[in-house]
Amino acid sequence: MNFDWLKRYVPRGIYGRAALILILPVVVVQLVVSVVFIQRHFEGVTTQMTQSMSDELILIAETDPADRRQLARALNIAVDTAQPKDNSRDVRRWYDLSGLAVISTLRGTVPGVARVELPNDYLVRVYMQAPDGVLRLSFPRSRVSASNPHQLLVNMVFFGALMTLVAYIYLRNQLRPITRLATAAEAFGKGQVVPYRPGGATEVRAAGAAFLAMRNRIERQIEQRTLMLSGVSHDLRTPLTRLKLGLSMLEDDDREPMERDVEEMQRMIDEFLDFARGASAEQVEKLDPIVFVTDIVNDAARGGQAVTLTLAEGDGLVRLRPGAMKRAIGNLISNAVRYGSRAEVSVLLTEKSLRIRVEDDGPGIPEDRREEAMRPFARLEPARNQNRVSGVGLGLAIATDIARTHGGVLRLGQSERLGGLQADIVIAR
Repeated sequence: MNFDWLKRYVPRGIYGRAALILILPVVVVQLVVSVVFIQRHFEGVTTQMTQSMSDELILIAETDPADRRQLARALNIAVDTAQPKDNSRDVRRWYDLSGLAVISTLRGTVPGVARVELPNDYLVRVYMQAPDGVLRLSFPRSRVSASNPHQLLVNMVFFGALMTLVAYIYLRNQLRPITRLATAAEAFGKGQVVPYRPGGATEVRAAGAAFLAMRNRIERQIEQRTLMLSGVSHDLRTPLTRLKLGLSMLEDDDREPMERDVEEMQRMIDEFLDFARGASAEQVEKLDPIVFVTDIVNDAARGGQAVTLTLAEGDGLVRLRPGAMKRAIGNLISNAVRYGSRAEVSVLLTEKSLRIRVEDDGPGIPEDRREEAMRPFARLEPARNQNRVSGVGLGLAIATDIARTHGGVLRLGQSERLGGLQADIVIAR
């Protein structure tokens, strides 16, 4: 049996689900107890008491009129002759559950009942046909139903709510370590390290200790990768500097090809360093993404790149690492103008997300190779590299890594406007 339709009615948070687990059984138990109580107490006891009262009413109605008042006074029943205003229906309050049993029992056991009135919790009036006319018999309500029948229901509701509150407070203390672990894991996924200490039940402590071990191991791996790439790149700068100095002393005809090779090596080293730095060490700042991206596009245009800002829509601030995000957008713009003739950038800020889009008119990337293109050191020759430009294959990988450290994603597609590659950095607000 498929219960997928039920998921939309279930709370998504752990506190909401815990409250549902607590409250639902309490409510069900109270409903079951209430039904049993009503059947046993309201109906059973009330019916038995009303049947005993019916015998007294019948006795009064059949007694000689001269002796009727004396007998009624002895039985604590007020009797007089009166005609009911409306013989068609009985009178009771809509929430008077025991009144149903009283009325049905009186009509079933007392002959000649014309009307039963239950105006409140203290009085019952019965209009019944006697040989000398219609009698109105009045007696206390306590003689046909138990007094204060609602006390059990009130006690059940009060103590049920009290125990639910106590259980929820206790359960909240048990759930707090889980939410702290989830917060720490979510922050680490965005490149942030927040203080965390395992706590709670044994299983939660074990999960927290495993998370700390995993976080420390990943941090060590990132640190080792950064040190390795930084060291290699730094060591290569010294011979490159000597090469540049030596090339500057050669003739122009022999120097230009070698200088291009040295510049290409320098650019590769810079990409290695960018990839090694990543974005995790930079502090997060609240920025206006439209102003931020506009400045990046203007700087790229002043640098000679054919790039324009086509759309800037939205209002508000977003938490970003400015240096890392500038590097990611710059890589996307550089790739766009490298593989195409021009690039277009757009920014869309909504209540839920930030989208930064870079489009070009180049050859694009086939759909089955887009995931491969975002991996480090991936080079998609010859499909992507039709302009014979070389690269180390880290531009999209750096942008992907930076998007992930912001809790977002880099998506590649085909531009509908320009026909080339469309790269979207989407970050949840």
